[in-house]
Amino acid sequence: MADEPQGPKASTDEKVLQQQYLRALSSFEGIILSQIHIKNKLGNRLNYSIRAGLVILSAIALSILVLLLTLSAQINRISDVVAEMNTQFSAVSGKMDRIRDRMITMETQAQVLAGIAGNIGSMEQQMRMINADLDSMQPNVQGISRSVTAVSASVTSVAAGVDRMNLEVQAMSGDIHRMGTPARTMNQLFPFP
Repeated sequence: MADEPQGPKASTDEKVLQQQYLRALSSFEGIILSQIHIKNKLGNRLNYSIRAGLVILSAIALSILVLLLTLSAQINRISDVVAEMNTQFSAVSGKMDRIRDRMITMETQAQVLAGIAGNIGSMEQQMRMINADLDSMQPNVQGISRSVTAVSASVTSVAAGVDRMNLEVQAMSGDIHRMGTPARTMNQLFPFP
């Protein structure tokens, strides 16, 4: 059988061992220095990354601050507009109440006209006694009576419509007041000047 190759043997010479030791120490020192150099590079990159991140976060925070200030100013304006609209709707509601009262007065007067239409029969008899030629006016008087009744019904219908419209305006006023509540709440939460 062939002889198996033997592994490298350490030299017994003191000079050779010293040189091998110095070479190994120099290689180890080179490895350690390259690792330190790489760690320094990575540390510098990490520092630059942290600084860039801080700059970006500062820009985002500044943008959010500007947006919050703008939003606060807009909420104050919206709150003022809603308050003014509420005042206007209150004025409209008061005017609608006056219109309703006048419609009720007109309806009462129309009912008086209906009472007058009932007295027209007795007037016709007196008119026939005064002048026989007035008999031709009787169909016209009956037409007036029907027209007065129709006008009374129309005024009643208009008064009911005005009442419904007044209720809707009051409901809108309440809705506008409720719509302004979140804006007032936001204004109380973020009281920017």
